[in-house]
Amino acid sequence: MKTHLTLAMFALLTGAPAAFAQSATPADIPAVGQTKIETETFTKTVPSANRFEIESSKLAEQKNVAADVKEFASLMIRDHTKAGEDFKAALEQSQITASVTASGPALLSKDQAMLDELKKLDGDAFQTKYIVLQTEAHKQALALFSTYAQSGEDPALKEFAKKTLPTLRTHEERLKDLVAAHS
Repeated sequence: MKTHLTLAMFALLTGAPAAFAQSATPADIPAVGQTKIETETFTKTVPSANRFEIESSKLAEQKNVAADVKEFASLMIRDHTKAGEDFKAALEQSQITASVTASGPALLSKDQAMLDELKKLDGDAFQTKYIVLQTEAHKQALALFSTYAQSGEDPALKEFAKKTLPTLRTHEERLKDLVAAHS
């Protein structure tokens, strides 16, 4: 059983990111390596991605997964809840007019599709997919925030991006630990 899980994890981690990048990244989501991101794209993407992190991590807390994965999920909920509050504060200081409702934004279609996929899984299958999706989501978030922090047009949102980057990098490191522990 352990061998099959290891092989499945390896297959997912080696093949999924490339397939995921091709199929789940719509044109309005910035690609890794993009040099400029429009403020409108940033303000649409951040709340949805943040909500995906929180909602998928709440699922992880309820599912039959390893203790370290549950611990990571709790960290995601805490950090991304704070990031959502910081984002709203940055929006209030920004030069743009954007409305974020108290109940949160609707998920972009790619985020909703990933969440729907996770809802159908449990146990090892959920855990493996959760780690893969979190890894890809954080890779995209780092690209988005890094690019906006360097070339963003709105000073308040640019500062928010800069302040959020260290937390996203910490998440990426924790995900590497999870991959190593569960592959």
